[in-house]
Amino acid sequence: MGAKRIEYHQGASADVKSAVAWYVERSPKAALDFLEELNRASDVIHRAPERWPEGKSGTRHFVLWRFPFTVIYSERESVITIWAVAHASRRPEYWAGRL
Repeated sequence: MGAKRIEYHQGASADVKSAVAWYVERSPKAALDFLEELNRASDVIHRAPERWPEGKSGTRHFVLWRFPFTVIYSERESVITIWAVAHASRRPEYWAGRL
């Protein structure tokens, strides 16, 4: 079987845009660092999607190292879907309706 591709749900893309906008207002470097860490997280998830704990509805949760965000994703067939890039202390499970 070939490598799975990663797709961002439109809500997850909006999460990223919102976080980047917040960081840009405070520090453009922090915004770039956030994007770099998110890219690293996507690479790690892509290599071993089953490695992180399973949560509700078959989702898995990868906690970013340097930022208070969790990447919520699931894997099905040939696709890893990122459902949310959720801030650790805001609106718990707001993303559940995206599944």
